[in-house]
Amino acid sequence: MVLTRRQMLQAAVAAGMPFAMGASSVKRRPPTSSTPFQVPMPIPAVLRPSHRSATTDYYDLDIQTARAEILRGRPVPVITFNGKFPGPTIHAHAGRRTIVRQHNKLSEEANVHLHGGVVSQDNDGLPMDVIAPGTSRTYVYPNSQVAASLWYHDHAHHLESEHVYRGLAGFYLLSDAHEQRLSLPEGPYDVPIMIRDAELAPDGSLVYDEDDFFGRTTILVNGKPQPYFRVAARKYRFRLLNGANLRPFELNLSTGDEFVQIGSDRGLLETPWRTTMIPLSPAERADVIVDFSRYPLGTQVVLRNSLFATDTTTDVMRFDVVRPAPDRSRIPERLATLPLLQAPSVTRKFTLLMDPAQMMGTINGKPFDMNRIDTVVKYGASEVWEITNINTDGAPHNFHVHLVDFRVLDINGRPPDPGQTGLKDTVRVMPGETVRILTTFDFQYTGTYVYHCHMMDHSSMGLMAQLRIDK
Repeated sequence: MVLTRRQMLQAAVAAGMPFAMGASSVKRRPPTSSTPFQVPMPIPAVLRPSHRSATTDYYDLDIQTARAEILRGRPVPVITFNGKFPGPTIHAHAGRRTIVRQHNKLSEEANVHLHGGVVSQDNDGLPMDVIAPGTSRTYVYPNSQVAASLWYHDHAHHLESEHVYRGLAGFYLLSDAHEQRLSLPEGPYDVPIMIRDAELAPDGSLVYDEDDFFGRTTILVNGKPQPYFRVAARKYRFRLLNGANLRPFELNLSTGDEFVQIGSDRGLLETPWRTTMIPLSPAERADVIVDFSRYPLGTQVVLRNSLFATDTTTDVMRFDVVRPAPDRSRIPERLATLPLLQAPSVTRKFTLLMDPAQMMGTINGKPFDMNRIDTVVKYGASEVWEITNINTDGAPHNFHVHLVDFRVLDINGRPPDPGQTGLKDTVRVMPGETVRILTTFDFQYTGTYVYHCHMMDHSSMGLMAQLRIDK
């Protein structure tokens, strides 16, 4: 059902939701909107190495202010990697190191977290481990993991929410030899798509108000409002990323046809999953294949959102089938072999809460404190984590753990859909839900990492905690 903004606000008030969905910052100014499908969807530029060795690719990135045309003809200030909105895509290969030197040219602190990356504590971009203005920091990524659609973004505490909202995010696409042998769509038919929302001022600039769900009424795809993308009548691989700060999506095609989901956050699924709906909370990824050969030339297929959808947040983008093309790609019946689930040694319970009175987020009743270790685990241990959203005001949450991947065991006691059974690092936890995940802490490194709600306005307000992995 599509609701108007007024209807959503009335429903929020009736449900006692003054804070959870941002109703506390309801705007008196009218939202700026644009007509859908008027601009082409850009594909993020690929970052080229500054140099290469036998084992390593070296990159330089500037964290800097720039101007971008979100609305056509209206360049506005944004915060970027290398002046790109969103940031440039880094291509990496398993077993070959990536070294990125980040130069902070802002007037405030920043840092970089490789979301989904198996990296040491010193290279994780932890919230308090920041790059001072005018200085540089080198991050080393060993890429000792399977192929996956990762992304990188700012994680400096209390700044990460606004920095990412204003543009500090980009794709990091990791391949491996196994994936390359599968004959999946590749090259120009392998397309990263970052979906998010925003509030735009009349001049087209980004308006940031913390926890402002209702004000963010414009859907951006790779930095452009509800664009179109011209496709050939053949199979495409789309690497879908929810890059929003708060908004979860449930994506479907206007034709009612199926996606073929082949991957989730941290790699390929075991087998393809045919589905008409792709759920994505902030930071979740889904690799899907859409076969446009089933449509006559001239067909227009709209990618739509059905969750918390309003008149302006239903249509995401449009695919225009414009030409024939040969297609030697295929979708194998088996994609990957996932690790066996290990017997857990302990079950831990975590509650997620945003306090509307104090504008504070807590895990197990405590806001983030850099001087406190909240959870200590033994290296190599397998654990079940039971995560419950205890907000009674309708606030959705999700849950992200740094370093490790996990498997979703069940949601409110029910097994997850096949698209959620692969290797994950982020999982949606809707109001009143309890999600159980299983992870084994044997990812090469020990030290201190964090886990948090990846609705970044929430983590910025304290919905985050620290994890220490000990030998």
